[in-house]
Amino acid sequence: MSLPRLLQRFSLLVDLSYAFKVAFLPTIKRIFHEPSLLLHPRTLSYIFMSHVWSFFGPCVDENSAAEKAKVITPYAQGVVLDVGAGHGHNIKYLDRARVTKYVALEPNVLMHPNIRRTADAAGLNEADGNLVILACGAEDTTSIMTFLGGYQPVDTVVSTLTLCSVPEPQRTIKSLVSDVLKPGGELLFFEHVQNSCPHIARWQRFWSPLWSRTFGGCRLDRPTHVWVQEVGGWEKEEVWASDGESEEHLFLHRSGRFVKSA
Repeated sequence: MSLPRLLQRFSLLVDLSYAFKVAFLPTIKRIFHEPSLLLHPRTLSYIFMSHVWSFFGPCVDENSAAEKAKVITPYAQGVVLDVGAGHGHNIKYLDRARVTKYVALEPNVLMHPNIRRTADAAGLNEADGNLVILACGAEDTTSIMTFLGGYQPVDTVVSTLTLCSVPEPQRTIKSLVSDVLKPGGELLFFEHVQNSCPHIARWQRFWSPLWSRTFGGCRLDRPTHVWVQEVGGWEKEEVWASDGESEEHLFLHRSGRFVKSA
């Protein structure tokens, strides 16, 4: 392997170092003031990730803006469920004339204030009923349906850089499509996925355990675009690569638009 390629395989160490730099000390300070947090590893993970995403979120959104606009803006409509909403960065890509309600699915409640601020700036708020923030995970489709009033309540499911971290991803994707998405509704995604090159996929598997612990469960080695396709029952399927992106990238991206059969 050439030196440039080898360096590329280790390039994510820079991101890992920045993540620890911005999140480790604030998390330790919280533990110092609340030692009982040591008994709640999930809460600790949320605290750590809230600091990580405050640093990385704006840059990640800026770097993926063109692809997000391409997959979200023309197609998201009606009741939109944003899986793993983070700080609500996807709100800016919604065509407000076509969206009646924005549902932010974000289990990390420390991110909810940012969602509210972003939504309010776009004219979305809970008082008017066009904003709903849910603290459950994507795998909890029963709670999603309960909060939204029944079976198949959503016109559009949006996932951007989220299916990499949801628990039991294949089952979760299938449940979201079968139980939450309306017939004729659309699943729109922009995700980093498992590389089809076996050599690069091995590096993705190598880094995933450490990366996952640092970045809220995110794994580099999930072929989520394939799993979406395997759900079946699609009237229309589109998957495309990001413009100008090398196919040898550790973070290989795919966007997709899948229309559920009516």
